[in-house]
Amino acid sequence: MRRFMFTYFTSDPSSKALCSPMLLSTFSHFSLFHMAANMYVLWSFSSSVVSLLGSEQFIAVYLSAGVISTFVSYVAKMAAGRFEPSLGASGAIMTVLAAVCTKMPEAKLAIIFLPMLTFTAGSALKAIIAFDTAGLALGWRLFDHAAHLGGALFGMWYVTYGHELIWKNREPLVKAWHEMRTKNAGKGGGGRSD
Repeated sequence: MRRFMFTYFTSDPSSKALCSPMLLSTFSHFSLFHMAANMYVLWSFSSSVVSLLGSEQFIAVYLSAGVISTFVSYVAKMAAGRFEPSLGASGAIMTVLAAVCTKMPEAKLAIIFLPMLTFTAGSALKAIIAFDTAGLALGWRLFDHAAHLGGALFGMWYVTYGHELIWKNREPLVKAWHEMRTKNAGKGGGGRSD
């Protein structure tokens, strides 16, 4: 198992896949219940985050969040002497949740099984961060608390600063991409112009 973990951090040129396991872990789940819970949260918050960021930026942020949260998880596990794989799906979904809660802190949320109990998005985000911080500090293994924290912090940072620092600088490229797709769609080139 030590060799398995080491391959993620090695700079050996013979190791061909440094980030691909972290990227692919963005789509990994521990169980069907884990997948169902993650897909419900993603379904609940994805339309809001796509409205905030647009579809291209959402995909870029989601994939980046999976890699970042998995990396944070590996660092935390190695620091604790635990050499086990990480699943980045929850961290990426925490990025989506944190982005929405940061941009719309007064939005009302409820738990699916307790719809009569409502709270603000800002309060929910604070509670989740407090829970995962306690879990990481106390060594709980209920969830991958480091991945959750990495994803949440990345989501908060991205909607506060990252959009301006990163995505705005890429706008000319995205605009050229949209123009190219529109031209190809008009010529019957098979492109979509949504």
